[in-house]
Amino acid sequence: MSANYFDYDLWARLIAGMGVVDGGHVLTQDFLSYTPVHTWFDHEWGSGVIFYLFLKFFGPYSLIILQALLLFGIFFTASKVVKLRNNNPYNILFYFFALMAALNTLQNPVRCHMFSFLLFTVFIYIFELVRRGKTKLLYFVPFLIIFWNNVHGGVVSGLGLLAIYAFGEFLNHKPFKKYLITLAVSIPALLINPWGYDYLKFLLMANTMQRTYIVEWWSIFSKYHLFKFLQFKFFMIASVIIEIIAVAKCLPDKLKDWYNNADKVKYTLILTTLYLAISHVKLMPFFVITSLCFIYEDFYKLIENVKFPLWKDKIVYGFIILLSIFTLTVKEFSVPVGMRNYPIKEVEFIKKNNIKGKILVDFGYGSYVSYKLYPHNLIFMDGRYEEVYYDYMVPMLKEFSLSYPHWKEILTYFPPDVMIIEKKYPIYKTLKEYKEWKEVYEGRQFGVFMPSKNANREFEQPTDDLKYYKNTLFTTDINFKS
Repeated sequence: MSANYFDYDLWARLIAGMGVVDGGHVLTQDFLSYTPVHTWFDHEWGSGVIFYLFLKFFGPYSLIILQALLLFGIFFTASKVVKLRNNNPYNILFYFFALMAALNTLQNPVRCHMFSFLLFTVFIYIFELVRRGKTKLLYFVPFLIIFWNNVHGGVVSGLGLLAIYAFGEFLNHKPFKKYLITLAVSIPALLINPWGYDYLKFLLMANTMQRTYIVEWWSIFSKYHLFKFLQFKFFMIASVIIEIIAVAKCLPDKLKDWYNNADKVKYTLILTTLYLAISHVKLMPFFVITSLCFIYEDFYKLIENVKFPLWKDKIVYGFIILLSIFTLTVKEFSVPVGMRNYPIKEVEFIKKNNIKGKILVDFGYGSYVSYKLYPHNLIFMDGRYEEVYYDYMVPMLKEFSLSYPHWKEILTYFPPDVMIIEKKYPIYKTLKEYKEWKEVYEGRQFGVFMPSKNANREFEQPTDDLKYYKNTLFTTDINFKS
């Protein structure tokens, strides 16, 4: 039960949830930024409500526990699909490797897309039950779509599953119209949201836009990710090899028989999620879930006659138990403050010295800065970029951060009163040499800059007391009740 850092957008989700729980309405207009904004289409507002309720009533640690419960729900539901599709005994190794592959993207407490991964798994279980005669379960799907649509924009994966099952069963020469009918009923159900029809246009845009500046939307084989996510890549390659072997056993004489008997739903889903996983890092869990549900049966066929040592399971279980004991015996069980991931002391410096006004900070940290410093400070932008901001803002911020020739444009069109700059970006060195701005506080990973004309005074330094930051991590001046 530990974490290195929280999702950068968690703070915006908590603000959105606070607006509903304490303010009594869904936030549809941004109030955190000093830049031009459009309607706030918060496709994760329901997740924000859940997160804020957990934080409000159960404390910060409950966010980590919630993540663990969602992860357990995914694997438990997948195990039910495995049991439904075949009566083979469980092999803990396959589950263990699947978990290691999924943890690459699911270890951050807590993110809204966990609801999409869980509901994706639940939908597979429902549709597999429907294939076995429990057709009435499809009546619940539109209602689940309404819930899914209001907790995360990944609801499109649920609609995609309906289409895949319809297409696969058509190829299987089995009844498929019931899936199309359910899909036809589920699409209008998307209209049940705080924005009505306009939200559907946003959802279409959000799921087709090119997120060229967001690394988690890059390919797993991009230069940046080439030597990362090795556990997932091993699992992916092993899963593909398992299926190749399963198909190769039927070649070359029985190819037609294999095709006639093959589950077209299974292979359509495997190929679709494989493509998504390769194309976008963030979507890797969809392939892990699909593999766990559908490839396990072929994996078991390969190893069912292999005589593993009796101590094999004991070793795996022993490893899990030791890991659990180690986690539970740490000296202090606490929510981490993420000093290396967040400008925590820099924000405290601004707050302690009552530095008010407009703050320019990288969009990844924007929602944290808002959570801690609003209403005294407004931000340039944060991670809600497609939900709130216009297209030109991210390229402008990139031009600035990388100290490209037109980096000063952002200071001309959207002049800030203070800047929090990450040291890894070239603009940090540029600003250190730029006479019109002065660094007034230098932390380990970030620096705080102010206009030189406003920086000629003594500043109080933020405390080094880690307990203070842990105890005040979720403290905010945002108040919807007043």
